[in-house]
Amino acid sequence: MKIHEYQAKEIFSQFAIPVPRGSVAEDADEARKIAEQIGGARWVVKAQVHAGGRGKGGGVRVADTPEAVAEIAEKMIGMTLVTLQTGPQGKRVARVLVEEGVPVKQEFYLGAAVDRAKQCPVLIASSEGGIGIEELAAGHPERIVREWIDVGLGLPAFQARNLVFGMGIDTSFVRTGTGIFSQLYRLFESHDCTLVEINPLVVTEDKRLLALDARIEFDDNALYRHKDLLELKDTDEQDPLELEASRHRVNYIRMEGDIGIMVNGAGLAMATMDLIKQAGANPANFLDVGGGATTEMVTKGFEIILQDKNVRGILINIFGGILRCDILAKGVVDAAKKVAIKVPVVVRLEGTNVEQGRKILADSDLDLVVAHSMADAAEKVKGI
Repeated sequence: MKIHEYQAKEIFSQFAIPVPRGSVAEDADEARKIAEQIGGARWVVKAQVHAGGRGKGGGVRVADTPEAVAEIAEKMIGMTLVTLQTGPQGKRVARVLVEEGVPVKQEFYLGAAVDRAKQCPVLIASSEGGIGIEELAAGHPERIVREWIDVGLGLPAFQARNLVFGMGIDTSFVRTGTGIFSQLYRLFESHDCTLVEINPLVVTEDKRLLALDARIEFDDNALYRHKDLLELKDTDEQDPLELEASRHRVNYIRMEGDIGIMVNGAGLAMATMDLIKQAGANPANFLDVGGGATTEMVTKGFEIILQDKNVRGILINIFGGILRCDILAKGVVDAAKKVAIKVPVVVRLEGTNVEQGRKILADSDLDLVVAHSMADAAEKVKGI
């Protein structure tokens, strides 16, 4: 689960990670009042959307009067912000963060993530932060410092110091920087995060360390332990189909292809997406109804796939185990009665009650293409 920058900074403050003074506004007048309360001679107005690259897309602006802050907020709130991470459709801006403008002397990058290859958390630092960090990591990996963490030990002080010294920060900031890393990891571990990022952490002209930007992502599978974090979810930022799927306990992720898939099991989903790619097409979604799916869940999953206007064909690939093939077949038929099917549908069933499932589909008078193996399904997808 992603949250907004202003929410992440509120959590940072709880962990004594220093952030600029600021607050969130939902209209221009509120933005102006926040600027007046902060005081100073310079403010930054930042669009709050779940995407990076906002500066390049016009989502980060500097103002030198409270009136200018209001003018910028007026234009920004309600706009559709397009960045490399939003895709061409962009994201609508519903609120802005108004912060004090700070004179920046140096920029650094700090982050905590999960290294799946090493199966442990990793803390990352770089002497160069800001909007070009992705290019830096790709072109100059030697400028990135990493420390892998033993979860049984936590973050020892020497590893935190290694990161700080690896950043090349002035020695006068070593203690403060070490403390920030320690708190960053404590936040990461205690809140079951998959990512915590400060980009950039800056040294200001008046010799402060501040997290100018903040990004936190939580492990969805651990949110049952953090009921309070669920209140931070902004459903307006979610894809409507993904949100609808989650309400019916269906695992759905929209993608950019044109062949919809429905499977039961994440491993089978990955294999099915590979199959579609090998057939020369692209998957339009990841949809896993799971082993314990009901007819209603299968019906809803099928309806969700058909709502994606990019879908020109569907591949249903089910291995009947806990989810019996006859239940899947009944769900497909029920969905077809509610939604007009205007695209080809290839169905591959195998496993428990497969013959009953195939009979339900055959007796339904639906125009379906039945495949009897993965290889057969691949060939039939080519013809879609």
